[in-house]
Amino acid sequence: MTTTSRRVPTAPFGRTGHTSSRVIFGAAALSTLTDDEAAPLLGLLDEFGVNHLDTAASYGDSELRLAPWLAGRREDFFLATKTGERTGPAARAELERSLGRLGVDHVDLVQLHNLVEEDEWETVHGPGGALEALLAARDEGLTRFVGVTGHGLRIAGMHRRSLARHDYDSVLLPYNWVLLRDPAYRADVEALLETCAERDVAVQTIKSAARRRWRDAGGDHLSWYEPIHEPTALARSVRWVLADPQRFLNSSSEPTLLRTILEAAAGGGGAPSDAELAADAESLGVEPLFDGDRLERI
Repeated sequence: MTTTSRRVPTAPFGRTGHTSSRVIFGAAALSTLTDDEAAPLLGLLDEFGVNHLDTAASYGDSELRLAPWLAGRREDFFLATKTGERTGPAARAELERSLGRLGVDHVDLVQLHNLVEEDEWETVHGPGGALEALLAARDEGLTRFVGVTGHGLRIAGMHRRSLARHDYDSVLLPYNWVLLRDPAYRADVEALLETCAERDVAVQTIKSAARRRWRDAGGDHLSWYEPIHEPTALARSVRWVLADPQRFLNSSSEPTLLRTILEAAAGGGGAPSDAELAADAESLGVEPLFDGDRLERI
């Protein structure tokens, strides 16, 4: 791992051969922005040395906002997108649409988005399913790697099932201090991390900056969840995730938090104590985003 002043540290992204910034830009932050609004946000990536971008077909105009910025510098970045489709033809079509919107001839990683429901999992992994199509796209050079993502308290266990079915190159899952207080989720996550370490599967984490679900659900918000805005608590949440070199942190879909997240990652420092994180959770009223039941879906 390497780092320089005001640069986010880097690490091998699993077995892909790419050395990625340990903060991955969550390009959902661009979904509702104009080009003029996106420009300063993207400028932060150069300032802090972020070289890994994560978007999705479902992230509004995110892919379109990235396209002009990537033009002429595609090879400077590890570029990932996602498909929410479950059948082969639909997944192939969505990947091709993403390539066109991004203005590129290939992505480095395409991920099966939020693969947690049993029936969808069976469709993806069955004959004519999305996985079959994405592996064919990989063989054609449209992507280099295939991963899987998800939300909710069931996802760590489902990722282990997915890895037992196919040798995926990466996983992505919710990971913050409050969520890990749930003993069952923690056990599933620890088992998944062990599997990923054994097989050199890259581990991406999301929702490190989550405070709770919005209490004014009908409000005009930039992120579907209420993030932690208090800078010290936010920085501690970032340092807690990055304390383990196995983990990458995907930045928040709330664009106003990006600089604070990158500064916390670039500033180094050890992991905060459980007492500090518990105090932050109490003072800010941090709540789990998922409960395995009523709040399982986003």
